Amino acid sequence: MSVIVLRGQAILPHEIVRSSVVVKDGRIIEVTAADREYPSNVTVIDVEDGYISPGFIDLHVHGGAGADFMDGTADAFRTALRCHLRHGTTRMAVTTTVGTHEQIIAVLEQARCFRRQPDPLGSRVLGTHFYGPYFRYEARGAHPGGPVRPPVASEFLQYLAYHEDLVTATLAPEVPGAKQFALACRAHGVRTNVGHSWATFSQMSEAVRWGVRHVDHLFCAMSDKAKLRQFQMYPMQGGVLEATLFFDELTTEVISDGKHLDAGLLKLALKIKGPDRLAIVTDSNRALDMPDGPSSLGPLEGGEPLIKRDGVGMTMDGKALASSVQGMDHMVRTFWRLTNASVWDVIRMASLTPAEIAGVDHETGSISSGKRADLLILSPRLEVLRVLIDGSEVTMDR
Repeated sequence: MSVIVLRGQAILPHEIVRSSVVVKDGRIIEVTAADREYPSNVTVIDVEDGYISPGFIDLHVHGGAGADFMDGTADAFRTALRCHLRHGTTRMAVTTTVGTHEQIIAVLEQARCFRRQPDPLGSRVLGTHFYGPYFRYEARGAHPGGPVRPPVASEFLQYLAYHEDLVTATLAPEVPGAKQFALACRAHGVRTNVGHSWATFSQMSEAVRWGVRHVDHLFCAMSDKAKLRQFQMYPMQGGVLEATLFFDELTTEVISDGKHLDAGLLKLALKIKGPDRLAIVTDSNRALDMPDGPSSLGPLEGGEPLIKRDGVGMTMDGKALASSVQGMDHMVRTFWRLTNASVWDVIRMASLTPAEIAGVDHETGSISSGKRADLLILSPRLEVLRVLIDGSEVTMDR
């Protein structure tokens, strides 16, 4: 493969440096001075006043362009993966919803296939984020209620047979069987998260001892002191929210679409957790890049109805949010605009930090020698102009 050089403002984990990013055989082989000269047979791409960014990595994403990964078909996967490539996501953990055993197995099978044989026009699949059905029923949010169930070994061991293709697995630590599931995940090398939970602070402390290291969508579908006070008037006790902010061992994530969380909550999360323990995710559903109107979260058969309106997904009665309808580029720009955080910190939260959470930072997530050349060319306003995966430019399906 020929050498390609991207020349411009490279967004590194702690700074922006005008550089030449040298790519060969799908890898970044050198990050060097921007004014270095190259032979005529080397392709040089001058980014001018834009940025060279690592590709975005999304750890919590359900679908897009009318498709949900829970549809469980190759066509649905291709549609959603190509949709997210347009928004700068080069790698992702395809995320399940609450569903039947058979529907979840179908997603695990498709994710395994796409991880091994990627769609050349879509985001690459890191594996699956196993997300549901092991939620607390009352904290299920916009997920279908019928299939919510506690973990039992006869079922979850079938999911863990796909452990090489599982990136993370979410549980509510207060439900029966949660400890057994968490310990089984740890034994199989699968990282565990807490999500859709009304756990107390003490139950979260126990979960950390089981090996839980991440919490899904901070501030959303989780307990806090106000929620738990309905069960215990005094003394007040903390919940998932307070434990997430307290434990240094726990990383977390935010949906920064400007609808789920306001500027103050985004700033609070960044201040307490820092850019190395806070990831940006989309949590986007099939309504991404679709017109306003009725849609659904989860599989076509048995999914939960929602409506896309005002740039977000809502329950049909309009009284609660139901996942997002935006891509990672929108999340990045919105976090940057609302918090005034540095460009490099915001990009880190959409690339290196999720790579570290997923355990793939040795391969991807930053502009560094030896890593995969998953790169974006961004405008000064952080709009996605061009996408490279493994050093090859991918034509974005508009």
